[in-house]
Amino acid sequence: MANRPEKLAAYRRGHRGEWFAALALSLKGFRILARRYRTPAGEIDLIARRGNLVIMVEVKARPTLLAAMEAVTYSAERRIEAAADLWLSRRSDYAKLSVRFDLVAILPRRWPVHVPNLFQGRD
Repeated sequence: MANRPEKLAAYRRGHRGEWFAALALSLKGFRILARRYRTPAGEIDLIARRGNLVIMVEVKARPTLLAAMEAVTYSAERRIEAAADLWLSRRSDYAKLSVRFDLVAILPRRWPVHVPNLFQGRD
């Protein structure tokens, strides 16, 4: 348990970053539908909606925007897609929704950076 303080600090940083990301998206007109949405397939940090657009958001706290973008690996993309499929399957209005996979980068001493359409979902 020697690394327990580091894990706790990372957990708190993650919560704080997700809170800032949710605030930034809310100010852009998105309504936050879920935070840390967990499924057997994986977790989605934030799910937000504006009109018929639903965004599945991965939040990454990194020193640079490039580092945040590179932190979303191919396996993370597949995990997010699978979790999004499960979330959408529980929606009665899923046929009307457009889904996008976005990133919100939490950078030092900067407002969160929203990167729309970080990756394409399966067709």
